[in-house]
Amino acid sequence: MSDLTRMTAADLAARLTAGEVSSVEATQAHLDRISAVDGDVHAFLHVNADEALASARAVDSARAAGEELHGLAGVPIAVKDVVVTKGQVTTAGSRILEGWVPPYDATLVTRLREAGMPILGKTNMDEFAMGSSTEHSAYGPTRNPWDLGRIPGGSGGGSAAAVAAYEAPLAIGTDTGGSIRQPAAVTGTVGVKPTYGSVSRYGLIALASSLDQAGPCTRTVLDAALLHDVIGGHDPRDSTSLPEPAPSYEEAARLGGNGDLTGMRIGVVSELGGEGYEPGVRASFQAALTRMTDAGADIVEVSCPSFPAALAAYYLILPSEASSNLAKFDGMRYGLRVEPSEGPVTAERVMAATRGAGFGDEVKRRIILGTYALSAGYYDAYYGSAQKVRTLIQRDFAAAFEQADVLVSPTAPTTAFPFGAKLDDPLAMYLNDVATIPANLAGVPGMSLPSGLSDDGLPVGFQILAPAQQDARLYTVGAALETLLLNDWGAPLLSRAPELEVVR
Repeated sequence: MSDLTRMTAADLAARLTAGEVSSVEATQAHLDRISAVDGDVHAFLHVNADEALASARAVDSARAAGEELHGLAGVPIAVKDVVVTKGQVTTAGSRILEGWVPPYDATLVTRLREAGMPILGKTNMDEFAMGSSTEHSAYGPTRNPWDLGRIPGGSGGGSAAAVAAYEAPLAIGTDTGGSIRQPAAVTGTVGVKPTYGSVSRYGLIALASSLDQAGPCTRTVLDAALLHDVIGGHDPRDSTSLPEPAPSYEEAARLGGNGDLTGMRIGVVSELGGEGYEPGVRASFQAALTRMTDAGADIVEVSCPSFPAALAAYYLILPSEASSNLAKFDGMRYGLRVEPSEGPVTAERVMAATRGAGFGDEVKRRIILGTYALSAGYYDAYYGSAQKVRTLIQRDFAAAFEQADVLVSPTAPTTAFPFGAKLDDPLAMYLNDVATIPANLAGVPGMSLPSGLSDDGLPVGFQILAPAQQDARLYTVGAALETLLLNDWGAPLLSRAPELEVVR
């Protein structure tokens, strides 16, 4: 494996700025790594080597000419396939969009291009971001680099796996109920869900518009901060975009890098860590709390009594919004079109045939559930009641943040489970998001970073939550904990992952 692929994004950016390595060399090294291992990992759905190298050459030329460049210029990145990219196939992991090439870029992609970051390609995902394991992709599952027989989390398992397998130093994910943080937890990487509205949703293929949020997938907290600084900020094309300017997340991460947590109030959410959490997950979480206490943090237990109802509320709100958002995939305007095999060709029959062939089982399940919840006579009983629970969860967060600066919990109740273990039990699959969902319902930011290995030798994630628009706290506390743990481990946790077999 090339040393360039082992570098953090921050270190690679420093070498690029110093002229010690070219962007073409760095980009080619990652493309070579993808060629060598992605046949097994399947993190990517589409790789665009020509465009990535062309972008890298442009950066190298600009640097040679003495032009002022962004700090991450020349650092390659992978993008989840739910984010539209002009000129590159975007499928959202679904057959219904197979081969679709968008005519425009998402705002965050525009910002990546303006920063001079070559886009390596598009990463695999559960179809339309519906899933917790990346087993629901229409193009086959992604595998966890720690154990190819296990899931990499979902729905953004492709982005997390690409970073964990050293196929990309940075990646973009989206988080509707934990789809950045939960894959980070089970792959030993860092994932951040920003405050709702702080990163533009323009150009994201919508699942649930009031919940979706794009964010960074990286190997270190500092790298996540650097990427967050690139993609964040107000966007007039997104009606939910926050107008307030964001602080420097890089500065916040560097502030926490000394490992000092003196006076920081860390709230342990009592409802996020009980029954259903594996012993190894709880042990890793408690060990991390001990390190935070040693570093001067004050640990307080807080109660959020509405959190146990979050899962049920989420799985009414999300399917309801999904059934509305996915109505546009009708076989009429773009994407797949399937005509009925016999009988008259009417709009209704084409739509039924197209959606029947183009959507997978999980998407159909959620559309049916959401349509039912929104139907006449049931709206108030189901969708309306779920929105009331959402308000209670927001109030629980507000009360908890009066007692603590940040809230913490394990990111997921288990480590990565084997493929097929939960496919026949959707409810068991949904429980993987029990700790991450409340943040999406309230719109607050959350981070997952690795806290160690469980008894099975697989990574465990540590979740940090902060008040809305206080994302900087995530980076300060996360960087401090990362420093403390790294001092204990002596090397990054990912260095303990088995080496992937390289195809020769």
